[in-house]
Amino acid sequence: MSGMLFANFNQDFSCVSIGTRKGYSIINCDPFGRVYTQNDGARGIVEMLFCTSLIALVGAPDTPSSSPRKLQIVNTKRQSMICELLFPSSILSVKLNRKTLVIVLETEIYVYDISNMRLLHVIETLPNPDAICALSPSADAPYLAYPAPLPSPALAAASASAANNPASTSAASTGCGDVMLFSTRALAPANVVRAHRSPLAMMTLSGNGGLLATASGKGTVIRVFATPSLDKLYQFRRGARETHIYSLAFNPAGTLLAAGSERGTVHLWRLGPAGQGGKGGNGHSHGPDDASVSSPAGSVDGHAQLDAGYEAYVEGKRSGSDGSQSGVSTALRRRSLHLTNSLTRAAASYLPSSISEMWEPTRDFAFLRLPPPAVTGNGAMERRCVVGLSSTTPHAMVISSDGYFYAYSIDLEKGGECVLVKQYSLLESGEETGM
Repeated sequence: MSGMLFANFNQDFSCVSIGTRKGYSIINCDPFGRVYTQNDGARGIVEMLFCTSLIALVGAPDTPSSSPRKLQIVNTKRQSMICELLFPSSILSVKLNRKTLVIVLETEIYVYDISNMRLLHVIETLPNPDAICALSPSADAPYLAYPAPLPSPALAAASASAANNPASTSAASTGCGDVMLFSTRALAPANVVRAHRSPLAMMTLSGNGGLLATASGKGTVIRVFATPSLDKLYQFRRGARETHIYSLAFNPAGTLLAAGSERGTVHLWRLGPAGQGGKGGNGHSHGPDDASVSSPAGSVDGHAQLDAGYEAYVEGKRSGSDGSQSGVSTALRRRSLHLTNSLTRAAASYLPSSISEMWEPTRDFAFLRLPPPAVTGNGAMERRCVVGLSSTTPHAMVISSDGYFYAYSIDLEKGGECVLVKQYSLLESGEETGM
């Protein structure tokens, strides 16, 4: 019986690609519908290049008829094979933009020119069995991010002082929590930053490549950095309980960030216009975007000052209301919240970072809970999910490991719990999940 082995969104969250034991399918998100299916054998990786007919395919690791070491680039419109590449070990992940193809193995990353499939560079990495890696969807921002193999320069002194401590030396040599930003244009490292104190679990780059979001294995704090400077712009707290973050996603405008965890929840935070957040050690932006970054659930803040997109949608909803009364109320809330944030940052500046981070009011402004997960044959509860954010409507979209697609409406004014508005099965009749 066939099962879902892979599922992911394309770069702009307009389509979903899935791999099963029978083959693969491309599904449109809005309106929801299957647009292409090919039953040519098990597929462990199926990655799209936006909405083009170019698809990257990798076989499933536990299927004799397919190889997890072979990459196939196909044109679905012409029903033709563009090329096949065989790698020395299993392919763990494939990333694409309009100029670059990236193949992630456990200890190597291969960088190709996608226009002619010419190998440009091979990056040697520390063991990366979870294929933690992010490629900018925009070819104009030629950046690739992955766990750094060495401690960042800022930690050199600390690493030297720990030379007599075997445990500390071992942790430093693994590049624990460090992120390397690599230029796929210059084919050289562009920057490195200590993103977390514990090992990395997930990272993603925004649609224009200007923002990098990271999560550690603890899953309690999400950090956002500017590229290529890697200055910390935002620091968001998901919760106090540790969990594994399976998915991070910016909306295409770079004004929202979502994180999906193993607990079957997705948390959402607001950001300022992409790449324009304020800099500072406390991770807050300064100025009018401050309220939108730190607003608690249920507040009405200064989101109208953000770029058009989701915000224009909200302004349209507001147009029929009493402008003067709501404007005064919103202004008072915004001023009060801005003053509170300023005082909090002032107090936090005198505290150690580990304590000041607890003071920062950077909890999510919206969240959603997936329906109860399916129970597998051995009784295990599957919680893995992939999250995406629509470019046309204020919807959070979630692919669950039990083969369902969910769309939730986000209340951009009040925040709070998102409302489930659509639910579809990604699998055809008779298929089971295997993720």
